[in-house]
Amino acid sequence: MKPSSLKFTFSLSFASAASTLLLCAALSFAAAKNAAPSAGSPAFVADKGKLTIKLDGQTVGHEEFEISPSAGGWTAKGTTDVKPPQSAQTKISGTLVLQADGAPISYEWTAKTDKTNGAHILFANGVAKITLEMQGARPFEQDLTFGAPLIAVLDNNLYHQYAVLARVYDWNKRGAQVFPVIIPQELTPGSITVESTGSATADGKSYEGLKVTTSDIEVLLLLDSNHRLMRLEVPAAKVSVVRD
Repeated sequence: MKPSSLKFTFSLSFASAASTLLLCAALSFAAAKNAAPSAGSPAFVADKGKLTIKLDGQTVGHEEFEISPSAGGWTAKGTTDVKPPQSAQTKISGTLVLQADGAPISYEWTAKTDKTNGAHILFANGVAKITLEMQGARPFEQDLTFGAPLIAVLDNNLYHQYAVLARVYDWNKRGAQVFPVIIPQELTPGSITVESTGSATADGKSYEGLKVTTSDIEVLLLLDSNHRLMRLEVPAAKVSVVRD
C-alpha cells in the first residue's frame, strides 16, 4: 500500500464481528509535497480527563484518557466505550509510548465486541512493524514505511491522540505543518496537515484553534491556553467530542 494512493477512515468507526459501521466517510489522502516539520521539543504536560463523543448532537460514547511521563518519554493511553445507533457496544483501548520529542516507540490497541481483536506496533527508523491479532485467526504481520520517525498515531475512536498531536505541533513555528500519519485499526498510512487558526469560540468560551486537514475533510481542535484539548469538531460528519 503506497502513501500516495490510499484510503483512510476517519476516527469514528465501530468494529463488529461481521462488519465495520463507518459513521464518517472513507477519506483519500494525497502524498504530502512538503516535508514534515522538524522534531523539536514538544511541550508535553501531564493530562487526564474524560471526553463525551456525540454524533448529530446525540451522545454515542465516552472516553477516559491519561497522558503521563514515563522513562524519559511519555505514555498516552485511553479507553473508549461507544454505542452507535442500531449497533453493538464496542470498547476500544490504546496505549501509545512516545519519545521525548513525540516520535512513537510503540503502540497497542484492543477492540472488544463479541470478539476481541488487537495489534502491537513497534516503531524504529521510520518503519512501523505491525503484528495484528484477530480472534480466531493467525497473527498477521505487516511493515509500513514512512519518510520520517515523527509519525502521528490517530486511531479510530481514541480522540485523546489528537491532544498528543497538538503537543507535537510546533507552536513557535506555526503555519501549515505536514505529518506522516498511521491509523492502526485500519492498517493505513497517509499524511495530514496541521495549522493554527488563532482564537476561536464555542458555547461562549474562547479557545486556541488548530485545524487538521486531509484532501477530503477537516477536523477542528479547540484548545485551552495551555494547549490542552477541550473540544474536537468534524462539521462534515456532524461529530463533536467534548471534554467533560
